[in-house]
Amino acid sequence: MTLKLLESQLDLFSETLPQKARINTTSTFVDNMKLPVHRWYRFSAGFSAKWAELVINNHKTKLKSGITVLDPFAGSGTTLIAAESVGVNSYGIEAHPFIISIARAKLFYKTDLNKYIEFAKKVKSSSLIIKGKVSEYPPLIHKCFTKENLASLDRLRRAWELHSNGTPESELVWLTIVSLLRMTSNVGTAPWQYVLPKKIKKNLIETHAAFDLIVRNFSTDMSILGPKTDFNTILLNTDARTCKGVPDNSIDLIITSPPYANNYDYADATRLEMSFMKTITGWGDLQNNVRKYLIRSCTQHVPLKDHNLDEILNSEQLKPIAKEIREVCEQLGDIRLERGGKKTYHLMIACYFLDIAKTWIALRRVAKTPSNICFVIGDSAPYGIYVPVIEWMSTLAKAAGFKSTYFEKTRDRNIKWKNRKHRVPLCEGRLWVKG
Repeated sequence: MTLKLLESQLDLFSETLPQKARINTTSTFVDNMKLPVHRWYRFSAGFSAKWAELVINNHKTKLKSGITVLDPFAGSGTTLIAAESVGVNSYGIEAHPFIISIARAKLFYKTDLNKYIEFAKKVKSSSLIIKGKVSEYPPLIHKCFTKENLASLDRLRRAWELHSNGTPESELVWLTIVSLLRMTSNVGTAPWQYVLPKKIKKNLIETHAAFDLIVRNFSTDMSILGPKTDFNTILLNTDARTCKGVPDNSIDLIITSPPYANNYDYADATRLEMSFMKTITGWGDLQNNVRKYLIRSCTQHVPLKDHNLDEILNSEQLKPIAKEIREVCEQLGDIRLERGGKKTYHLMIACYFLDIAKTWIALRRVAKTPSNICFVIGDSAPYGIYVPVIEWMSTLAKAAGFKSTYFEKTRDRNIKWKNRKHRVPLCEGRLWVKG
């Protein structure tokens, strides 16, 4: 692939979307791929960083004082970087052990630029002479790369491990290598489907050329945004259901997008990266290494043998929606027996809202009175059974002690894909909560 064509795929300064398109995509990550630092890793679950900056800045201006922001589902760090751009303090909570590493590395954009460049050069130089061994990788990795690119990627990883020392520049080069993976794959890869063998890329990117370009783009982004020092950012590898590490009555504004109750496996979303970086050996490691820490939004989280529906539905935290959620879960329990996959959606929905109820209770502890919260959320219809996510979220927020809620729809969902399994109209938007 020519350098010009390669650069076009990572162009920082591509034209902005029309106003209408920006409005319709503020609840997705897509616009962030045009923004410095945010674009370093495309996290499928996310929202517009520019929108987050606007909300934070408006809140700061309104209060006419310093504020503290929290994102209890920090993901790859969108809210935290937005808070830094506005110059306010923030907390982020992320339970996914690999995603938090990405967020932490992105937050090192303030690192000395020359140190990053020198470390990248050192890793690349070592990779040209170091010996590799690609046979150690699981089948998934071999399906995603040509022998030549996999050999080069392997040597880069081993060279990074040789020089890794825990410094910010070391972690930034780690992220540089992680960012290479989907770009240098010779087949289709996406966060929701890892390998599409029939979708062969016409223009294969050579690993070291891609590495050089990413280093250059990281360097450009770092020179644009950093360094800044007028804020304090704390990223915690803990659980939104407890908000451990966040002081009581300390948060003015919460901006987040929790996992959706739509059977998306957030643990599996980074299996390609985790398998290559040797943090897991295969799909079987996800349950104990990742899923057990996350909000239960996927049937893979809730095997039938480990969960009792009545026990979950009788939980104290679910009393505000007890009747409604029981009816939906019982419908899902019946219909699953008629479907080939027999997916445990009934357990997933019960566990999901129990986890969300605990999260609202934890947020009430850390949020000031008054405070403002925005949840970017979407509703759900597993097996075609509608789950009123927005209504139940609002009820649980009020039950936890927040005063009022308002939902602002940003777009319709379930209208694009021709192979969708049901035709229940769904939407996405922002749930605004005051407390």
